[in-house]
Amino acid sequence: MKIIDIESGDFSFKAKLEEASAPKTCERFLTLLPYTQKVIHARWSGEAVWIPLGDFDLDVGFENHTSHGSRGDVLFYPGGYSETEFLFVYGSSSFASKMGGIAGNHFLTMIEGHERLEAFGKRVLWEGAQDIRFSLSK
Repeated sequence: MKIIDIESGDFSFKAKLEEASAPKTCERFLTLLPYTQKVIHARWSGEAVWIPLGDFDLDVGFENHTSHGSRGDVLFYPGGYSETEFLFVYGSSSFASKMGGIAGNHFLTMIEGHERLEAFGKRVLWEGAQDIRFSLSK
């Protein structure tokens, strides 16, 4: 099982890659690591933060996709109706865009740090964009 470290300011989380259920997404995501980006609060998806990626192409289709990620899940939307994006769920969420509901590939599941998720999401909500870094745990 491969573990991903997720860091944003003084927040740190650990998540496991869902390689059995989203193998292509996980494989492509690993090629990006270490991956640093800005995360902003979701506009339509409820209690979640996201990384908008425009027309970035990871060259994967839908696999293990859902519109209802659980607290601590990270989803990848490969594009189509809306722009490509990562969605990091910290509370109640229903994945959506300005076009309506969408589904994303559930490829990461948090295994450590749940107790700080709400504070992380609220920081992004009230303080704006935050740096976030994903790296393979050693």
